[in-house]
Amino acid sequence: MLEMSSRQFLDFEKPIKDLYDQIEQLKHTAEKNKIDLTDSIHQLEDKILDKKKEINQHLSSWQKVQLSRHPDRPYTLSYIERICTDFIELHGDRNFKDDKAIVGGFGKIDGQTVMILGQQKGSNTKTRQLRNFGMANPEGYRKALRLMKLAEKFNKPIITLVDTPGAFPGIEAEERGQGEAIARNIFEMLRLKVPVICIIIGEGASGGAMGIGVGDRVYMMENTWYTVISPESCSSILWRSWDHKEKAADELKLTSEHMLGFGLVDGVIPEPLGGAHWDYDEAAELLKQQVLKSIAELKQIDPELRIDQRIDKFSEMGRWEEQIHTEA
Repeated sequence: MLEMSSRQFLDFEKPIKDLYDQIEQLKHTAEKNKIDLTDSIHQLEDKILDKKKEINQHLSSWQKVQLSRHPDRPYTLSYIERICTDFIELHGDRNFKDDKAIVGGFGKIDGQTVMILGQQKGSNTKTRQLRNFGMANPEGYRKALRLMKLAEKFNKPIITLVDTPGAFPGIEAEERGQGEAIARNIFEMLRLKVPVICIIIGEGASGGAMGIGVGDRVYMMENTWYTVISPESCSSILWRSWDHKEKAADELKLTSEHMLGFGLVDGVIPEPLGGAHWDYDEAAELLKQQVLKSIAELKQIDPELRIDQRIDKFSEMGRWEEQIHTEA
């Protein structure tokens, strides 16, 4: 849990910050003057809960995008540390190098061995540069596929945690086959014989997300987004400016509620009140319970049938019917 002094607050979280500041002032006054202000502090803590509920009930699409990028939000390794025991990270794509933007390896969840992997953004300037802000190169997707095929070899379920602003768009990535690497992953993930569960824990942008986002079950955390392009990039294309990013976020229909309504994801995993950044342990427990439930369900299905259902699931996405009216 983060110390309050190190927390960062978004613009719409300022009312919460103001209440915390008042609590700190009361604590300082109580300590300085040797008086009991416990009741006043409890009243402010209750106000904080009420304010979190109020804000949570009226979040816009853009505010949910901001929450998905919150600097205090837990990333892949934060979840792995909390839900897995005996985690062993595996490195490299056996072809070019080890891409630090994607981490993964074997671990145990309540005694169940799984292959768990995902994008990792980094928590400060140095690690963000090391992790390339969670934007994988082709070798990152090839590493992910190597780990998934290894899980298939040993008949272990696969868990992927998606959190990326997109695949790395640099020239060197294209030279090494970025498009082919993502396409290959999509193709191979459709045919894996073991259960595959994908969870969007932050940003789910474009092919960068799809490169590890094809599974029997696809879930989104409550305050995440999932679409083909970021609101900023959409705004810059349509309006030649980032100034309309809030409107773009609304029009893209990118929130977890929208994706569930469209049938593009199988469920929404709730977050702690105010967002996952307020309580890492609770957020991890909610994710863990959904993972265990899904593994238990998917294990009951014959592998070949599971593959057919997975292929059908993604093949149905984006279909529509067109009726042609002819004059009598």
